[in-house]
Amino acid sequence: MAQLWGGRFTKETDQLVYNFNASISFDKRFYKQDIRGSIAHVTMLEKQGILTKEEKDQIIEGLESICRDVENKTLEITEEYEDIHSFVEANLIDRIGDAGKKLHTGRSRNDQVALDMKLYTRDEITHLDSLLRELMEVLLKLMEENTETYMPGFTHLQKAQPITLAHHMGAYFEMFKRDHQRMRDIYKRMNLCPLGSGALAGTTYPLDREYTALLLGFDGPTLNSMDSVSDRDYLIELLSAMSTIMMHLSRFSEEVIIWNTNEYKFVEIDDAYSTGSSIMPQKKNPDIAELVRGKTGRVYGALTSLLTTMKGIPLAYNKDMQEDKELVFDAIDTTKGCLALFTGMLKTMRFNNARMEESAKHGFTNATDAADYLVNHNVPFRDAHGIVGRLVLYCIEKNIALDDMSLEEFKAISPVFEEDIYEAISMKTCVDMRNTIGAPGKNAMEAVIRAERQYLKEQPAL
Repeated sequence: MAQLWGGRFTKETDQLVYNFNASISFDKRFYKQDIRGSIAHVTMLEKQGILTKEEKDQIIEGLESICRDVENKTLEITEEYEDIHSFVEANLIDRIGDAGKKLHTGRSRNDQVALDMKLYTRDEITHLDSLLRELMEVLLKLMEENTETYMPGFTHLQKAQPITLAHHMGAYFEMFKRDHQRMRDIYKRMNLCPLGSGALAGTTYPLDREYTALLLGFDGPTLNSMDSVSDRDYLIELLSAMSTIMMHLSRFSEEVIIWNTNEYKFVEIDDAYSTGSSIMPQKKNPDIAELVRGKTGRVYGALTSLLTTMKGIPLAYNKDMQEDKELVFDAIDTTKGCLALFTGMLKTMRFNNARMEESAKHGFTNATDAADYLVNHNVPFRDAHGIVGRLVLYCIEKNIALDDMSLEEFKAISPVFEEDIYEAISMKTCVDMRNTIGAPGKNAMEAVIRAERQYLKEQPAL
């Protein structure tokens, strides 16, 4: 088909060049945004006296009919068109005639695609925001239900001190809360309308850019037309934020994978989120967690690729920038899919509370509290540290936990120990004595849970 820009050219573009240049195969996904932007544009043109009311009404009716036909699949977006803008405009002209040729008045494909990408990205940020909120709700419910579910806390993958499942889930809640805040920061920063910037230097038509921005739900128009058509910062920010989300999901997935092993048995993943082995009938594999962990690199790759694409581009628009779309589309799809699946897996996962508590006891996670007990009985800390080290060595040789030692065994190593040592090193005491804000103690955790519940309550949907 003839190109909308073909007047300057005397021969057809080579087919390979055309195919290489075309973006319809991927930018067709924002046909709704393209049509929405065009409706706002012609509404503004009519307000400014650039189009008649009859022309505006004809164009809007034609655009809405195109949108309906694409959605009900009676009109197909095919690759005979160079891009989504060409598809919409060409079909509009076919339907309403010469009035359709006025659609492009006062704009360029440069500011048009900048608008479409912003509208699409803004819609996707809204979806990502809601998915993060769903995950946070699941985490908060687990926190509320498990303030007395004891488990080992780790450093270096070594059992360190006893905590609760609520406290462990709370750490991930904080991570995803920061992700949630980043989405809202990006949304606010990007919410300026580029339409009306033209190719790079605006237009001589008396456009009302503030009105267009208002119609499209933006906070206002962008303030530099060159930056408007060449800005991809918001996409880099989004890719960076999604990379951080994926990093958090990957860390969590790694723990789920470890907890799911026969050696740990802390969790059982629901059958709906597991698969078996084609040869080993006993296997139940944590495939969703492994795939989330694996797909993290895919999102990282998109961020690195776009940063590399943008690093040497002079002002203003250059065709290289077309490379943003497939990268961003794939990263958004990947992150949304991983968030949804991980949330479903976590929601249906069963925790083995007794196993976790037993693991905490046999990991000597209460050793620090035994040392604190001695310090509280006037034993210098360095001496207390050595005494508890001997206790641990004794227990390892006997294959028992500190809690399993008799008082006589305690006293054989240090006569300072009395009957109250058992209460001092119980999982409940070890946890509940740690009640500064942010610690795993029940009172501290309940205060944090109330604060997190209030946070979610106060966050309106984007």
